[in-house]
Amino acid sequence: MSTSNLGGQFTFPGTSFTVRRMGYGAMQLAGRDGNKLVWGPPRDIDGAIAVLREAVASGVNHIDTSDFYGPHITNQLIRRALHPYPENLVIVTKVSARRGEDGSWLPAMSPEELTQAVHDNLRNLGLDALDIVNLRSMFAVHGPAEGSLEEPLTTLAALREKGLIRHIGLSNVTRKQVEDGQKIVPIVCVQNSYNVANRADDPLIDELEKAGIAYVPFFPLGGFNPLQSSALSDVAQRLNATPMQVALAWLLHRSSNILLIPGTSSVEHLRENLAAAELTLSPEALKVLDQLASKTDAAQH
Repeated sequence: MSTSNLGGQFTFPGTSFTVRRMGYGAMQLAGRDGNKLVWGPPRDIDGAIAVLREAVASGVNHIDTSDFYGPHITNQLIRRALHPYPENLVIVTKVSARRGEDGSWLPAMSPEELTQAVHDNLRNLGLDALDIVNLRSMFAVHGPAEGSLEEPLTTLAALREKGLIRHIGLSNVTRKQVEDGQKIVPIVCVQNSYNVANRADDPLIDELEKAGIAYVPFFPLGGFNPLQSSALSDVAQRLNATPMQVALAWLLHRSSNILLIPGTSSVEHLRENLAAAELTLSPEALKVLDQLASKTDAAQH
């Protein structure tokens, strides 16, 4: 049992959900089949269940998942490992994609598909209502792209009225989509790709912080291509930590509304990720890390 406070706490706006800022993302619990990532069951099902139980035993009370991980696999594992759920556990899921037979991620944003996805999540998680459902924009698969989310958000708002969803968030979205979305339904969180080296969302994070809305970076460690930087490694060495721990600690320092959901399928890795919440970054270290993004931008142009 860890005594860490896991980076302090955050309450989603307009909700009774207070979570520790260091959470857990379940995507990596699914297996892979050749080139199909996040597909099928994991090789070690008992190991996956152990990771989920260890996370909750360590104080994690924010788990991020989706029924299109696997598909269905991660939600079924969460249910098997943790149901009946602890009272303070907040499970956040996302909808609007489906998986092709080749493992591709396809848009599924029609009212029928979204309604089906909500029911699939409820069934596989063993819940009567979903705590928070993120609508993932699928106008482009690998990053935000403009387009109206009015129809899908209206569908989710209707499911919220019916009591199947408690709160709604957005994922893979632009600032305009967040602003437009808030006119349709209260948005409690935004989940976009962001990390110490890729910081296009800096202005959005600051706006959301003022509004008290959570910002949840996915790929906080670079995703399938882990962050690599000699500056990051140097800071880590001085702190006797791993580069990944430093990257997570930087995110916790970046803004009080940032919630982390690093994923892993190993208990050892999980402990390492959670320990990042204990790291203190000096002003000098923060200065070095803050400059990483401009170096990445320069390298890309």
